[in-house]
Amino acid sequence: MPPFPDFVSSLSAYAGRFQANRLAADGCEVLFASYPAGTVIEEHTHDTNNWGIITQGALLLTIAGEVTRYGPGDWYEVRASVPHAARFEVDTAEIEFWFKPSVGTAS
Repeated sequence: MPPFPDFVSSLSAYAGRFQANRLAADGCEVLFASYPAGTVIEEHTHDTNNWGIITQGALLLTIAGEVTRYGPGDWYEVRASVPHAARFEVDTAEIEFWFKPSVGTAS
């Protein structure tokens, strides 16, 4: 079963380090991302405040040397300029919200 409905799969493709479909607005992007088991995203930073919710599978997110596991229904947050890495041991899907810091400042 695909991780997202057909209308999501018809959105523009995201041109980045992982497979995702992209919905964008001023100051914000929403990514419907899927990661095959074994995907590793090395430590990096970005200029957006990111929130995500896992819809299937699990994310192992490393921030400041601490690994936290997120499963279906779990939300996570990564602030702009914070070094972090991600690992996916099983097929995983999530919805990611990327806000420019001037837009996504509420906690």
